[in-house]
Amino acid sequence: MSRVSPPLALAFSILALSTSAILVRWSTAPSVVVAFYRVLFTLLLLAPVALFRYRAHFRALSVRDGAVAAVTGVALAIHFAAWFESLNWTSVAASVTLVQTQPIFVALGAFFLLNERVTVRTVGGIVLALVGAAVMSVSDLLFGSAFAGTALYGNALALVGGVMAACYVLAGRSLRQRIALLPYVTVVYGACTLTLFVIALASGGALTGYPAREWALFAAMAIGPGVFGHTVVNWALAHVESSVVSVSLLGEPVGATLLALVLLAEVPGTATVLGGTTVLVGIFLTARAQRLDT
Repeated sequence: MSRVSPPLALAFSILALSTSAILVRWSTAPSVVVAFYRVLFTLLLLAPVALFRYRAHFRALSVRDGAVAAVTGVALAIHFAAWFESLNWTSVAASVTLVQTQPIFVALGAFFLLNERVTVRTVGGIVLALVGAAVMSVSDLLFGSAFAGTALYGNALALVGGVMAACYVLAGRSLRQRIALLPYVTVVYGACTLTLFVIALASGGALTGYPAREWALFAAMAIGPGVFGHTVVNWALAHVESSVVSVSLLGEPVGATLLALVLLAEVPGTATVLGGTTVLVGIFLTARAQRLDT
């Protein structure tokens, strides 16, 4: 990885992340089961390398850092469970855009929990993104679509996913400065897998008996959005400014919407496009304001 261009790796990771919603839609398994196997398979791919090459890092991990990493994994599990379920109730464009509002909630969380300063520029970006989210949330109800009766619920789940993604970022922000990438994601993904396993059992979702096509989709989610998506983004955070990473992630809703148009024949409505664009502009302004103010 030391010979890889960070901007190029980040661009590739955004492309990999853009396939996530499509792969989830193609699966017929319960959404929490899909989330469980995606994270489990990602963990199985990364953990052996981490345990072999970074044994000293695991031994040096403090109880406090391990506990925070575990909490981060729980937040990530709720993020996946809520977001994957939202794709059953609303459009790919709305779901992926709303779940990417996490920079807005990171800014709010940093203000309320970490006493970080929030400027007028940041507030303006937050307000603009929330206005766009409101437009997207009511557009299907007002103008009708394939998700007219369920979009509000699906959009709410996507926002919950965005809030949990923000908790994931806030909880793990300082850890990545002290812990190497693979040990960090191994602990986080381990806690995430265990949490999703408990949720799947509690919801009654079957964990076995799926055809080969489903197992192939689970593996594709782990390799694509899992390893080459989220894990490469975590690596990029050590080489690229976090504000740049946040803005780059805005490419995921655009890529996912285009893939949904081509592969699912899902055409977003005018209000969804306008609301989504407003959300993305608001997120961009928030990330840019945080960069200028630090």
